[in-house]
Amino acid sequence: MGAPPGHRPSAWVHLLHQLPRADFQLRPVPSAFAPQEREYQQALLLVVALAGLGLGLSLIFIAVYLIRFCCCRPPEPPGAKSPPPGGGCVTWNCIAALLVGCAGIGIGFYGNSETSDGVSQLSSALLHANHTLTAIDHLVLETVERLDEAVRTELTTLEELLTQRTELVAAARGARRQAEAVAQQLQGLAFWRGVPLSPLQVAEDVSFVEEYRMTVMSLLVLVLSWGSMGLEAATAVGLSDFCSSPDSYILNVTQEETGLGSDILNYYFLCNQAVSNPFQQRLTLSQRALANIHSQLQGLEREAVPQFPSAQKPVLSLEETLNVTEGSFHQLVALLHCRGLHKDYGSALRGLCEDTLEGLLFLLLFSLLSAGALATVLCSLPRAWALFPPSDDYEDTDDDDPFNPQESKRFVQWQSSI
Repeated sequence: MGAPPGHRPSAWVHLLHQLPRADFQLRPVPSAFAPQEREYQQALLLVVALAGLGLGLSLIFIAVYLIRFCCCRPPEPPGAKSPPPGGGCVTWNCIAALLVGCAGIGIGFYGNSETSDGVSQLSSALLHANHTLTAIDHLVLETVERLDEAVRTELTTLEELLTQRTELVAAARGARRQAEAVAQQLQGLAFWRGVPLSPLQVAEDVSFVEEYRMTVMSLLVLVLSWGSMGLEAATAVGLSDFCSSPDSYILNVTQEETGLGSDILNYYFLCNQAVSNPFQQRLTLSQRALANIHSQLQGLEREAVPQFPSAQKPVLSLEETLNVTEGSFHQLVALLHCRGLHKDYGSALRGLCEDTLEGLLFLLLFSLLSAGALATVLCSLPRAWALFPPSDDYEDTDDDDPFNPQESKRFVQWQSSI
């Protein structure tokens, strides 16, 4: 069977990865993902600063517009009561801001949904990988304990029962040695036991970040759209650098965190025919030892049981233990193959580098549209306020109205007195 397909960066990854990067001194920085290096951190902070620059320019534009509107208007002629012109412009500005805001909200919902789907796929892949690793450790521990129990009980009993036949005792001791060899080989297959890095903990951390991302990002969009856009832009750029070549970075980080050998990590992360299974020798030796135990038990059943009927019970118990052990061994062979864990690895990368990155880009567009709509509304507010007449205008209108109820009442009282 061929190896499962590897990770292929998407078009968004290629596009963002090709963007130039620079540090605070505007010196070029390589686009390789290196979050531990100071220059790369400065490059991402500079992306955030670009959004801050956009915020500053928009605030300057709004301030200049408001100052010009309030301080540079021509003086109104005395007695003028008509509202200033510009109602149509305000209406169209508000309509444009409303349309842009609605489009931004729709894009934001889509981007947030894509980001959540990507994070959920990443968490699901991590949980599945954790289940696989836990199943390997559990099967190894259970099988080793079963073989140790067989050595301590059935095989010891057989040696005591067959003391009169040295050749049968030798066969029982051979089975003991083979069982101990299988147990020793199988103990080396639980390669994740005692490793400080847990995929379950990583999945929980990712879910924790996702829960607070909803709150934090929503608050930033509500308070400051430009700030949210800066964080999303820096995250998208950094994520594109990571997704352009994730294997080498993940291999190095995993090796530092777990202490596992490069042969094991290369086998599961790359999973191709060029990398051999590091457990193949242990599996082969264990399979041969199990086959030898099986043949020795068959020989004991043919030779010993007719002469020593009391040996039938431990032999049958050993055969049952051997059958269960062989079943667990076949499950271990399937679990230890790179296909399962490599599939989880590919699924995690697709969730992070496709759905999550696409969602961040749509959230970036949403923040940009929200900032534009907000700036449009702020620039339209002074003209909108100017269209509303002051309260004294309403009072003057009531006094001049010939059909004012107070004036009509006084007129009726004057007529009655006459």
